[in-house]
Amino acid sequence: MPAPVIDGQRLEAVRLTEKFGDKVAIKDKLGELYVCVAPADLVAVCMYLKTDAEMEYTYFVECVGVDYSAWTHERDLPGRFEVVYNLFSTKYNSRLFVKTSVDDGASLPTLQPVWAGAEYPEREIQDLYGVIFEGNGPRTGERFLLPDDWIGYPLRKEYPLGGEDVVFHTGTTGPAIEDLQRPHAGESFEGKTGSEDFGGR
Repeated sequence: MPAPVIDGQRLEAVRLTEKFGDKVAIKDKLGELYVCVAPADLVAVCMYLKTDAEMEYTYFVECVGVDYSAWTHERDLPGRFEVVYNLFSTKYNSRLFVKTSVDDGASLPTLQPVWAGAEYPEREIQDLYGVIFEGNGPRTGERFLLPDDWIGYPLRKEYPLGGEDVVFHTGTTGPAIEDLQRPHAGESFEGKTGSEDFGGR
């Protein structure tokens, strides 16, 4: 059964606005509901979404990070990094996204107390973007996905592109990624990607 609609608005938008007022900004885009909140209100908003009997957003699907440092268009939130939480209500089979943002050097509260499943996705964002989650902080000298001696955060916009030589078990090295690049549909004006025809041109 779909989420109820009250006066043309989804139930979640109405209830969040009633409870939190201007602490939340609701955006309905292409049929998806986005809830923008400041870091200080993140845990309270998410706990309400999970525990309220009318909504029951009990399933934490994932959270992802975004680096907007090179973005020049309009934005929903001011911080350099956004973290977007994908939440699912098993009661109504409905989905919504909670967004918050943070600048480099600041931290976000962890959502582990709300959903235990937030631990690993948050640690991935820490490892790849350098966003710190209070209560789920990096272990001293330990990376999560990357080798412990890795320097930097590879999904930040300033991180250099390219690859490195692959050392094979025989001691020889393979080519770096830039040595093997082939044109793809977005780069090929002849309408081909590699050696195969690309339809629609």
